Amino acid sequence: MNTADAKRVLETALICAPQPLTVRELGVLFDMEVSSDTLKTLLADLQTEWTGRGVELVQVASGWRFQSRPELRPYLDRLHPEKPPKYTRATMETLAIIAYRQPVTRGDMEDIRGVTINSLILKQLEDRGWVEVIGHRETVGRPALFATTRQFLDDLGLASLDQLPPLDGTEVQESALDRLDFESLASGFQLDAADLPVDAPGSNQTPPGAPGTLFSAPVSDPLLLEPSPQEHHEPGTKPQQSA
Repeated sequence: MNTADAKRVLETALICAPQPLTVRELGVLFDMEVSSDTLKTLLADLQTEWTGRGVELVQVASGWRFQSRPELRPYLDRLHPEKPPKYTRATMETLAIIAYRQPVTRGDMEDIRGVTINSLILKQLEDRGWVEVIGHRETVGRPALFATTRQFLDDLGLASLDQLPPLDGTEVQESALDRLDFESLASGFQLDAADLPVDAPGSNQTPPGAPGTLFSAPVSDPLLLEPSPQEHHEPGTKPQQSA
């Protein structure tokens, strides 16, 4: 099989796939006779070939996928005029804390926010597939440690936590949510508002190519958040537990 045919096979599989595909999964298309390095080269070529089109080929945490470009979202939204689900300020702040300070306990989050966190907030984030319990801190009560998931990164169009915008120490008074800028990072994130009302747990059923945004709007209330490198980890891995 020549290069042109191989890219056509990859292109077809990725367009038709309902979820991102890993390099290993793509290798199955060729009976594992094409090396991972060759596949990555072919994927990079496809990315270049799709430059300037309405959709783009991107690598996210779970693999490779095609998605609509963010600048075209206003046009696609006309096909789905429903308003995106609105998450409360507390929910967004909690998610931002977990994203930047993970792994964290509920007590850590409450110390940062300065208020008690409703258990329903964490349940909503867990049900949506954005956060998960990855262990327990070896201290009194062994509180659960929360971290973000690969689904969280996929929905933001990111391949790893390293792609989250850094929080500058000189700007700690600025809203962590403004710095995270979920909407601009979404890069064509698909969300069906009908499947996720504001007061109900989310659904992971995301139609490929559907327009939408992750959150309705940023929040400008200041959070004293700074990145915590020693607690930084990749989704799917279990960090060391601290006392």
